[in-house]
Amino acid sequence: MVLPLSDEKQKIALAFGRAAKRYDAIAHYQQNSGHQLLNLLTSTLSNSHNLHAKKVMDAGCGTGFFSQVMSESGADVMALDLASGMLEVARSKGAAAGYICADMESLPFDNKVFDIVFSNLALQWCGNLKDALSELYRVTKLGGVIAFTTLAQGSLSELSLAWTALDEQSHVNNFLSYQEIAESCQTWRHQLMLQPDKLYYPDLTSLLNSLKGIGATHLTAGRKGGLMTRQKLNQLASAYPMSNDGLVLTYQTVFGIIYRD
Repeated sequence: MVLPLSDEKQKIALAFGRAAKRYDAIAHYQQNSGHQLLNLLTSTLSNSHNLHAKKVMDAGCGTGFFSQVMSESGADVMALDLASGMLEVARSKGAAAGYICADMESLPFDNKVFDIVFSNLALQWCGNLKDALSELYRVTKLGGVIAFTTLAQGSLSELSLAWTALDEQSHVNNFLSYQEIAESCQTWRHQLMLQPDKLYYPDLTSLLNSLKGIGATHLTAGRKGGLMTRQKLNQLASAYPMSNDGLVLTYQTVFGIIYRD
């Protein structure tokens, strides 16, 4: 049964919808993790044709960046996203064979529809990881594969610590620990890998714009400080750890493969 979106999910969808048109130009980390995930997926597939003629769901497809890559490899791709604004961009590219606006935790598909489910950095927005993975598993055919990335505890830790030093509030969402993510996958045959990814920025404005530009302002849910004033920005910059390469922002990226038995 498809459930209506919660207020929280509606806010997430709106944030990403607003970012859709400029997303591809700024989402370098997301594109890098997606390419790594696609390489992991294709190395997992047993036949030499890889994605050719496979029925694929790109769950949390965003602008359809990887829907298009997989389509060009011969896959029959269904692009699914929570944000209608993202799907509009994906559709304008002709990125997939079909497009559907839906929630990964309540998929509008029958059981055992897709050979492959691909999901790059979308599962962290779900309310319950095990429920979301169960839905992805449900719609995957026997012998199929679910390939995903998500974020683990410790992501954006530098930004969180800088905010905490400023006003004793984290201002950054809590992420599941790697152990909690592993426990969510225990029901199924799977493999997981944790990879710290460090990004560097010349200044705090660039760093914050990188989050805003990809729609991830919702990563800072629960802010109580109101608008970011110039004074507050300067204070936050003073509290932020500096390295020789600039301001560092770490993502704890989890790569996962689940086998549909």
